[in-house]
Amino acid sequence: MSVFERYSPFIREFIYSRGWEALSPVQVAAAEILFDSDCNLLLPSQTASGKTEAAFFPILSEFYDNMPESFGALYIAPLKSLINDQFGRISELCLETGIPVYHWHGDVAASHKQRALKDPRGILQITPESLEAMLMNRSSDLIRLFGDLRYVVIDEIHTLTGSDRGNQILCQLARLREKTGVSPRRIGLSATLGDMEKAAAWLGGGSGRDTKIPAIPPAKIRWKLGMEHFFIVDRDVKTGAEAGERSSVDPETGEVTLVQDVALVPTPPGNRREEKLSLDPGYEYIYEATKGKKAIVFSNSREETEYVCATLREIAEYRGEPDVFLIHHGFLSASIREEAELKMKDDDLRAVACATVTMELGIDIGRLERIIQQGSPNSVSSFLQRLGRSGRRGNPPEMMMVFREENPLPNTPLPQLMPWELLKAIAIVQLYIEERFIEPPAIKKCPFSLLFQQTLSVVASSGALTPRELAAEILNLPAFRYMEEEDYKVLLLSMINNDWLEMTDERDLIVGLRGERLTNSFKFYAVFKDEEDYTVRCESDEIGVITTPPPVGDRFALAGRVWEVEELDIPRKLIYVKPVRGKMEVSWPGDYGEVHTRILERMRQVLREDTEYPYLREGALQRLRVARAVARNTGMTESCIVPLGGYTWALFPWLGTRSFRTLRRYLVRKAGAFKLTGMDFEGCYYMTFKLEGGRGDDLMRMISDKIRREGIDRDALISPTEAPVFDKYDEYIPSELLRKAYREDKLRSDEIEARAAGGELSAR
Repeated sequence: MSVFERYSPFIREFIYSRGWEALSPVQVAAAEILFDSDCNLLLPSQTASGKTEAAFFPILSEFYDNMPESFGALYIAPLKSLINDQFGRISELCLETGIPVYHWHGDVAASHKQRALKDPRGILQITPESLEAMLMNRSSDLIRLFGDLRYVVIDEIHTLTGSDRGNQILCQLARLREKTGVSPRRIGLSATLGDMEKAAAWLGGGSGRDTKIPAIPPAKIRWKLGMEHFFIVDRDVKTGAEAGERSSVDPETGEVTLVQDVALVPTPPGNRREEKLSLDPGYEYIYEATKGKKAIVFSNSREETEYVCATLREIAEYRGEPDVFLIHHGFLSASIREEAELKMKDDDLRAVACATVTMELGIDIGRLERIIQQGSPNSVSSFLQRLGRSGRRGNPPEMMMVFREENPLPNTPLPQLMPWELLKAIAIVQLYIEERFIEPPAIKKCPFSLLFQQTLSVVASSGALTPRELAAEILNLPAFRYMEEEDYKVLLLSMINNDWLEMTDERDLIVGLRGERLTNSFKFYAVFKDEEDYTVRCESDEIGVITTPPPVGDRFALAGRVWEVEELDIPRKLIYVKPVRGKMEVSWPGDYGEVHTRILERMRQVLREDTEYPYLREGALQRLRVARAVARNTGMTESCIVPLGGYTWALFPWLGTRSFRTLRRYLVRKAGAFKLTGMDFEGCYYMTFKLEGGRGDDLMRMISDKIRREGIDRDALISPTEAPVFDKYDEYIPSELLRKAYREDKLRSDEIEARAAGGELSAR
């Protein structure tokens, strides 16, 4: 029998009603594995290839013939909006089958949840946080709810592998297996996975089953892609064009000169506004590129998303044109997000959504015509996800990347003459076109924040456990396979001493008073950070607030300046800083935004080669030509260290975030031996410092020789007084464990040591 013939009649009727001419390769491959084996399934396939149907058509066919006596399938997704979208799609599919479909998260009505609890059958679509609440608060009812659970479908697993949230899901499934005795098959869905074997190992962790990956040939690349670059022009427009001053860089010599520019915005009909309006050519370009189209404008932070949405609305008002702009990010109310989703699904509306990662994932928003990306995504995976939002229903995906950059002045230092965001975007695109490279999933070895949360969750759901019973249950969870017993003992003693746990007279562990206050809050179920404000102070001045405290020594942008953290007062939510020179993107520090070393290496190649990529528009192409001329004339791509004048040098290591962070700490630690002062840095692109009485090539030989002889001791790079806080419950973790987690999960020395061994850290 063909796959189509093995589907239930209602599935076949659904396919006929949609006018499908054939099943997609991914649907055939998935069905063969699900029908003919008992294995887990990892289903990597491009956006809009029918992955959801590929997973659920066989599942629903089985349920139609043999209905489970409990919830038969769990669908776990990282976003409420994704669950809402899939709930509508699968409910429509199951409308007349008798297979119930429920969704469950914080925005779902209590009456719907009560119906699910009363009749636990069919499919339950849920977030990790709501599943955590079930495990804690309904532990005595788990067999009735999940005793015949056969499948767990995990969507967008590229966002989960190696993260606390993804590891939380693995812990939940292992605990569910322990409580109910069932071991459901797991199905992982994603359009952007880098290392399939690592992803398969993660998906199958603790399941006791093999995981199969169907061999699906990659689809041919059909994109409409463009990149354009603008210098930021500060100009005020009242009733017509006004002259403004900008700078220009000679593409041959790299010399910077000042020239005059004229604003290109015409006087609006009827002179609708008398007050002055600040116009920016980059935002005007975005406005024109989305005019009359259904589009998404992606930004890399919610702050920029808010700003671009307000600016586009301002331009529309100035021109007397309709306000079609919507906004969508994770810190908005459910009603605002859902309004944006519904309007974007309406094919009759030409709305434009300004969004963050919340619209990056697989919400089906219909016939989307264009994607605008402000700046560069941080990863190939993110680029592909965002590009894949458009181009459905047979049309190629379409994206325009827009880069806005401050005008370089004649005295601008060399590193700041580089259009880093443009170079990164080109590198990301070329890596995928040439190699189909996607970042491999990260492995988190020391998830102490999750360990703290799961310990409280297990104790709360169990009532009381001996320390030995608790350790046996927790350390057998797949997320903690790298955890050492001695480290867990340190954590447990700390939790007892700080009243998170309490030891009874019978030597059992129960939840302590502080633990009860924590676990009684719905916020406990989430392992990602809640919205909290940390006040930033410079001496006696209050600068403002941010939501995530960076570790001491890291930097962030706020109030138009760059600050370096000097001291953290976590209990009082205070951050003490000092001002430093430079500029940074406005984004909150945290466990996001890491850039892979392959991207940095490809950025260097972009500067070295002469290729004029076909997707570059005139402004972007001219900016790249200038950057290459500067790189050629300064030798910055051939030598990793370049003089900036006087005693100042710039180091371009071309390393990803973790390796760059490690090298920076190593040089700070050895600054005295190497005679370095005034260390400064920008992202993972470059470092600057003063080297008195020495030569850069001698310095790099000395550094390479020392690393070859001694290696890099990552423990020595972390101060004994440091307590680096990144994750939600890190503030409750003993400092020695935080330092170990920072060493294992935030620092990386192998790439630096390989460069030193190969002579690549030498000057030339």
